[in-house]
Amino acid sequence: MNSTVIWQAAAHLLAYPDERFWRRLPLIRDAAEPHFGAFLARATDLGPGELAAHYVETFDLHRRCCLHLTHYTDDDTRRRGRSLAALRQRYHAAGWELMDDELPDFLPVMLEFAALDPAGATVLKEHRQELELLLTALSDRDSPYAYVIGAVCAALPPITADELLQATCPTQGSQDGPPPPEMVGVDS
Repeated sequence: MNSTVIWQAAAHLLAYPDERFWRRLPLIRDAAEPHFGAFLARATDLGPGELAAHYVETFDLHRRCCLHLTHYTDDDTRRRGRSLAALRQRYHAAGWELMDDELPDFLPVMLEFAALDPAGATVLKEHRQELELLLTALSDRDSPYAYVIGAVCAALPPITADELLQATCPTQGSQDGPPPPEMVGVDS
């Protein structure tokens, strides 16, 4: 199956499970069932209320499960602002404009960009380590969303041993610790 179909389906599946989410599920079943069957089954078993509660608890209340990928490397530092600006500039260079309320590092936005523009695949590859960290965190929580991230990762080139080691033992970021130190105004 074409990776763009997987990325577009994943973008929809990682959106908040509101009424539109449930209306789109039959289309996603038809287009990408083999890749998302396990997620679709668990989502259906949970139903709208439980899946919505799980979404909020998982993605809004647990730092290790953040869908804003620059948090894994930049946390809430000034460096994150530069990372967001660089992503926004890449989207703009491809003729893509974000809505005012969208951040460019929000994974569903990145996936939609990858599905619609060849430059988007490069953006996902550059954030492969963050995707692996997210996959690990979701798997540890036994979240059905781990199936979605797993399918996204499977549609990317295989991760190298060094990348996997960096993803599982990050030296930067703040999944469980304090944010990296700011170096603004510090003389070296």
